[in-house]
Amino acid sequence: MSSETATATATETEPKLSPVEGHKSESKFLRGTLAEEFADASLDHINDANKSLIKFHGSYQQEDRDARKNRGKGGVSGKAYMFMIRLKLPGGKLTPDQYLKMDELCQNYGNSTLRITTRQSFQFHGVMKENMKSLLQGINKTLLTTLGGCGDVNRNVLACPAPIPDALHKQQMDDCQKVATALTPKAAKQAYHEIWMDDEKLTNPEDDEEPLYGPTYLPRKFKIAFSMPDDNCTDILANCLGYLAITENGKPIGYNLYAGGGQGQTNSMATTYPLLAQPIGFIHFDEVVDAAEAMVKLFRDHGNRADRKRARLKYVMHDWGVEKFREVFYGEYFNHPQRPLKDAPITGLDLHLGWHSMGDGKWFLGVSVENGRIKDEGQMRLRAGLRAIVERFKVDVRLTTQQDILLCGFSTADRGAVDSMLNEYGIPREETLPMVQKWSMACPAIPTCGLAITESERSLPSVVRQLEKVLVDLGLGGEPISVRMTGCPNGCARPYQSEIGLVGRGGTKYTVYIGGDSFGRRLNTEVQDSVPIEQIAPRLAKVFTAFKAERTGNELFGSYCERIGLDRVKELFSA
Repeated sequence: MSSETATATATETEPKLSPVEGHKSESKFLRGTLAEEFADASLDHINDANKSLIKFHGSYQQEDRDARKNRGKGGVSGKAYMFMIRLKLPGGKLTPDQYLKMDELCQNYGNSTLRITTRQSFQFHGVMKENMKSLLQGINKTLLTTLGGCGDVNRNVLACPAPIPDALHKQQMDDCQKVATALTPKAAKQAYHEIWMDDEKLTNPEDDEEPLYGPTYLPRKFKIAFSMPDDNCTDILANCLGYLAITENGKPIGYNLYAGGGQGQTNSMATTYPLLAQPIGFIHFDEVVDAAEAMVKLFRDHGNRADRKRARLKYVMHDWGVEKFREVFYGEYFNHPQRPLKDAPITGLDLHLGWHSMGDGKWFLGVSVENGRIKDEGQMRLRAGLRAIVERFKVDVRLTTQQDILLCGFSTADRGAVDSMLNEYGIPREETLPMVQKWSMACPAIPTCGLAITESERSLPSVVRQLEKVLVDLGLGGEPISVRMTGCPNGCARPYQSEIGLVGRGGTKYTVYIGGDSFGRRLNTEVQDSVPIEQIAPRLAKVFTAFKAERTGNELFGSYCERIGLDRVKELFSA
């Protein structure tokens, strides 16, 4: 066979790249024609290529799906386009001034709400095309950014947000910031400032370089989290790369490294599934950035660029197996010794709600935010109350991956006044909330997310209220049972690791998963597909009843379900 024939044959058998790969390669390092389209006032939306590129800038083009019912009525036709904006906020940290500015911007340019994501960030919803540049400039003036909030790059880096005064908490937050900085796209940062900040072009786009990501960036998104064995509040096993902080004799010594976790799957596509991150090895603190860069490069070179539904690091791990993965990681990308893991199992998860000491006479207050939506509604004026507290006491703000908010830096003398303000604004204290509500999460879903096939954020509260009554009646109201709902199987609220996962199937029906772990150590299992929402609580009541009668000691609900087996759980749920 001639070399020309061999080359042609190889080319013919190579899988065709996805269209998004073309959008990236032709984009002049993510510029595309975004500047031109956003300057054109006659357009209310952007083209498909720019829809791909704007994700890297921290935004999704969306549609107001509540407006669909008005199409064709009263002269209304076509889609009601809008945009979602997401901050890149490593460790979920904001200063008082930054928080107050985000509150102001959501009023001026969004739908008057801030939404805490499951990755310690803020999203603005309902942003009109003509307001995009003003909003992004307002964000950047506070020294925050949206660059890399979405797109095929490293997303927001997670770390335990609690400002607890010990060396381990400080170490993992510092390392979180270092990794986020190291993985920031270089050429894309220049393009971002040219387009949104009206900065003068400093380079010719053809001369730009992305030394880490390359000209087409990653096959898909990449997620990183830091955590601790006794407090896995960031769900590190759901991430592409996880750092589990290790101590010996009370002194921090390094991290156990995990790789290949991820949540999303696609209905009726058996080649997609959620997976937990697998253990790789132990690293020292001075190797943290090198490990992140090495893992990103491995994914860049070996991730699937033909099928975006399988373009995640978790499938590289699954298809290779952990031994080959380690061999390639250490042999080709990570120039440090391979060391065995330290014995440090995950043993807990703290929501960080209520009052906690920061040391030196200072306190932080964790406030539960149902499904992460900071808004004023009825007697509960959460947004106004948080703004008033931050304005008065000038406290720092940190966001959690459970969609809650921590207000940090009160003096002991402030606590009485803060509690009074919570009462004034109708904001419930942690001790008054049902346990099942505190442990629940939902994605936004309808009306903003174009992928959603059912409601989530707007439906979960009613399900939680029903479950609360069932659990209280059974004497189980104090159990930390995690319930997570998503409007589609992509799993943005990490439903596949929860003890009860509710995943949108269509209409008002959900696929029910049971048997995961509140501490993020185990995946759950599908129990029944297409369950009408009104049947979820009554069917779970039968499983809860058996749990109360048959549990051993302080056994958690998910552990009980794993012990009795899937067949028995299905029998109880379907009875």
